[in-house]
Amino acid sequence: MSASTTVSPPVKKPQRSLSPNAKRGIWIGVIVVVILGLVLGTRVVPADDPLAQGTEKFDPVTYGAENFPTVQSAVVDRAVEADVLAADIAADAAAAAEEHAVQSSGGPVYSTTFTGVVGEGQSGIYEVAVEGLPEGLLIRVQTGPAINGTELRDATGEIEFGQFINQIDFQNAAAALNEELKTQVLADIDTAALTGKTIEVTGAFTLINPASWLITPVELSVQ
Repeated sequence: MSASTTVSPPVKKPQRSLSPNAKRGIWIGVIVVVILGLVLGTRVVPADDPLAQGTEKFDPVTYGAENFPTVQSAVVDRAVEADVLAADIAADAAAAAEEHAVQSSGGPVYSTTFTGVVGEGQSGIYEVAVEGLPEGLLIRVQTGPAINGTELRDATGEIEFGQFINQIDFQNAAAALNEELKTQVLADIDTAALTGKTIEVTGAFTLINPASWLITPVELSVQ
């Protein structure tokens, strides 16, 4: 007859609860960590910092008045005689773009200058007969009241999307320059009576159709 052995279950040691002082120390530590995080993550912004002033709303009137003279000067400096530019484009469009144009999302933007006789117009856009151009090349100049396109914004290569808060302001910059063109260049010209007149023009255009240039002028005088 074998003797049975009774195994007693292990005796659990009573868990020791934290003392009130220990609990208080833990909470103090947590609070200190939180406060440090807030202090280190807080930036003191000077009163004259743009971040303190908020986002400045785009003012097209001010932008156009301040920037049109710079654009105008740049287009005049870059302008190539129309007959020379036309010959270069006809000979090698890629090479002409590399040498003379500023690339934009709409295509290469050229600056050009010419003298010609104004033909018939529609909605302020006039055909201009310029000597020395390849046969079939049509040159037109837009004189308002509506000035369309982004040539003035894009002609210098200095005005970029990253300078603006959003696409709307970038587009409004182009419109602002076009409006300032009407104020600074076209205001004293009777644009309804140009047919038959000889005009001298310096301006910019986006090459979309090699056989048709639509010029946005930065200088226009009637001879």
